[in-house]
Amino acid sequence: MNYLPFQKGFKTYLQLERGLSENTLAAYLHDVALLFDFLSEQREGKSLTKVTYDDLKDFIAFINQIGLGPYSQARIISGIRAFFKYLDLENIIETDPSELLESPKLGRKLPDVLDITEIDSIINTIDLSLPEGQRNRAIIETLYGCGLRVSELVNLKISELFFNEGIISVTGKGNKQRLVPIGDEAKKHILLYLQHNRIKITPSKGNEDILFLNRRGGKLSRQMIFIMIKNLVEKAGIHKKISPHTFRHSFATHLVQNGADLRAVQDLLGHASIITTEIYTHLNREDLRKAILRFHPRNKE
Repeated sequence: MNYLPFQKGFKTYLQLERGLSENTLAAYLHDVALLFDFLSEQREGKSLTKVTYDDLKDFIAFINQIGLGPYSQARIISGIRAFFKYLDLENIIETDPSELLESPKLGRKLPDVLDITEIDSIINTIDLSLPEGQRNRAIIETLYGCGLRVSELVNLKISELFFNEGIISVTGKGNKQRLVPIGDEAKKHILLYLQHNRIKITPSKGNEDILFLNRRGGKLSRQMIFIMIKNLVEKAGIHKKISPHTFRHSFATHLVQNGADLRAVQDLLGHASIITTEIYTHLNREDLRKAILRFHPRNKE
């Protein structure tokens, strides 16, 4: 069976009706492609109208056998459910075989968080004498000071900086915009970068308004930010699993630890659900648990 028209229709549905980010869209299409491969190779190209719950159970067993972990499996199941929901909405299938699919049980994984000393240590490793030094300092200050996702950072525009009002406009997942306060340190180092470094770079076509540019005037990639942070962390001698997202986690954790309202943190992070933000209360409780184990007299030998 030729599954390509269904994949194209699903892509259009995700773009127009779900408003998903490019990364999520690509992940869903990859998940559906895995299912198509399975149906072609192990179900002799079975028609989508005849796919059953048992077929999907066997597909889940298949992705488990090829070594995908529970988080990857859960994401794939989410993509498959979305696909069959689309088929149902388009009246391509009469019943949705994915309704009873169960995702693997996932423990709530607490992300690594940097403390203030570690963040200062990373910042202090930046060589400001290098052409990209001030830019990198501004990037770290913005990631930590505003709690941005890396995709939000690389797409941040000069026209979205409202320093007189003390805020920036951020375009997040699903092209949703939010206003985020910007602190003095982030503002200071962005201005230094604009005045002394970016002014020397000729932006490439289409990137005239992009804030952070590479040497050729192009927009920075997510990978470039990852590599830059990896190098800084190694220089700082920090042995945690650190990524650009770690600064976002640290931003939120430090706010919650210092008494910020969880709803306010949800708005700052651009979380659609308060449930996502609640992980930072768990981080705080984990700190308390460690403190009890370390300092309570009944836990001392």
